[in-house]
Amino acid sequence: MNLNDPQASRLTNTIETRQALPMSKAAIPQSEQEMMNARLEQARRQLLQSEKLAAIGQLAAGVAHEINNPVGYVYSNLQSLESYLTDLFRLTDAVDSADSLDSLKAIKQNIDYEFVRHDLKDLLAESREGIERVKTIISAMKDFSHIEEEEFKPADIQRGIESTLNVVNNELKYKAEVTREFGDLPPVECIISQINQVVMNLLVNAAHAIDDFGEIRIRTREAGDTVIIEIEDTGRGISQDNINRIFEPFFTTKPIGKGTGLGLSLSFNIIEKHNGRIDVESALGKGTCFRIALPAKQPRAPEDS
Repeated sequence: MNLNDPQASRLTNTIETRQALPMSKAAIPQSEQEMMNARLEQARRQLLQSEKLAAIGQLAAGVAHEINNPVGYVYSNLQSLESYLTDLFRLTDAVDSADSLDSLKAIKQNIDYEFVRHDLKDLLAESREGIERVKTIISAMKDFSHIEEEEFKPADIQRGIESTLNVVNNELKYKAEVTREFGDLPPVECIISQINQVVMNLLVNAAHAIDDFGEIRIRTREAGDTVIIEIEDTGRGISQDNINRIFEPFFTTKPIGKGTGLGLSLSFNIIEKHNGRIDVESALGKGTCFRIALPAKQPRAPEDS
């Protein structure tokens, strides 16, 4: 072939270009794949964060209702207390200006002193109970969140469950009676705020699965080096067609607008991150049981040990 021939020159350039293309194609997809992976990871984090915010928003309405009740009757009691104090001050002021003991007795009878005396005890006891309830809710919120903690630490799982129950009480009290069957557990090495979030997701789902009024049973036990948490409800149950998909992102059987389909997926990822496992058993019309198994101590990397 004459390389000085223009046609031969074009043919040579085409062959060289075709030989260079595979290298170019191999380089570009790798860069694009890295960008896509980064974008997918960012999107995944944003979705998980939105699920957390949705859960917080749902809880905030319930917590506001829970706090509003005791605050409401404490406020009402303070108004009664103001009225009682006005009457009592009228009696004590009359001690200096009364003409006789009979006039003091008349004022005492007029303000119904015996009723005020006994009702004051009930009023103060009820108000103290209301303030204790608010303190319990606030303490539960602090225990539940532990937002600043992102490292594994030994934690009391059962205290975390109790904190979560206090936080979601408004979601549960109208749907189910909660029974506890707690065993003796060792401290569990975990990120307790994340485990609390898993328990919250399962409790709220259990309440939503109950049509009228049912029961939610929470069991804990130790099995060797593993801690078991079971949350069982007497709700509708899950069909066999759906039970294999419940941990998929965005899969939900709830009506549109009622669920994101990320709660169980997020729970699965959290338990997986803790080197544990989450299983489910369900029967239509009988209920569902979620079983979480967590190692009491996280496995150490070779360099740590």
